[in-house]
Amino acid sequence: MDAMFDICYLSPDGNNVEPDDIPETKENVWVLGKKYSAIQDLERIRRDITSVIWCTYRKGFVPIGDEGLTSDKGWGCMLRCGQMVLGVALIKVHLSSDWVWTPETRDPTYLKIVQRLEERKQAPYSIHQVALMGACEGKEVGQWFGPNTIAQVLKKLVVYDKWSSLVIHVALDNTVVKEDILQQCIVNNDRGDCSENVDGFVVSDWMPLLLIVPLRLGLSEINPIYIEGLKICFQSPQSIGVIGGKPNQALYLIGCVGDEVIYLDPHTTQKTGLVENKLTDEQKEMDCTYHCKYASRIPILSMDPSVAVVSINILTFLDRSLKKL
Repeated sequence: MDAMFDICYLSPDGNNVEPDDIPETKENVWVLGKKYSAIQDLERIRRDITSVIWCTYRKGFVPIGDEGLTSDKGWGCMLRCGQMVLGVALIKVHLSSDWVWTPETRDPTYLKIVQRLEERKQAPYSIHQVALMGACEGKEVGQWFGPNTIAQVLKKLVVYDKWSSLVIHVALDNTVVKEDILQQCIVNNDRGDCSENVDGFVVSDWMPLLLIVPLRLGLSEINPIYIEGLKICFQSPQSIGVIGGKPNQALYLIGCVGDEVIYLDPHTTQKTGLVENKLTDEQKEMDCTYHCKYASRIPILSMDPSVAVVSINILTFLDRSLKKL
């Protein structure tokens, strides 16, 4: 299976030469809230990056919209970044923060997560569902999304997927309103057992919270005063990364090293197919296309200033996890 992964792996630049993904440096490397040594932990960094579900352009799927688009090449990069954010969140909620993917992985929970992102109309977070929900936000199918648009679309889609057990809150105007989060995340107890009254709410459980904060870190380019704050976001244990990118090119930013961000690039066009239960060679190969062997880097100052910072809170309210927001 390792050989199969090498065959079906597609690097963002389309070649098999090992890229300079992680620099040889004494500075800490941060990926999704975890700290690594670039010198001692290189293989572990790559293993954990490969375990992230990588969503890219696809071609040959069932037509979407009035124009009957069968590929999202050229317009779907921000939609794919949104899918990657959801993939990471669902793995943390339903598996663990330390979960690792290999080409042999056939964990049914993992497969259920991938199936939710596949190019099938009925998949909760397929390109079809994301693009069509975008129409409710004023974006026609085939139009490019911004970070706030994809955040609003994801917030609406998770409501219809009960299995995901996830709540998304989009903090507008740089403001996190505690009462709004309580309304969304606290599950009222109708049975009367193990309950507690908190701020007027009868509490029995806490739905995992995916918090998305759209930000503007400058006018036409990143203002240097925000660099250190952005680094801190990547260092948080609750980090799910940042939806952002270069001007007119969306990227999923998953970490940082020095004054550079580490990202996964959706700008690779792959064929459409189904992973299903990963029994056939074709299904195994398709699963490999959801994992990128190497990440890439750009200077923070080369980023587009429009971003959305994403974090997750899985602990129960009774553990007072909300105090950490």
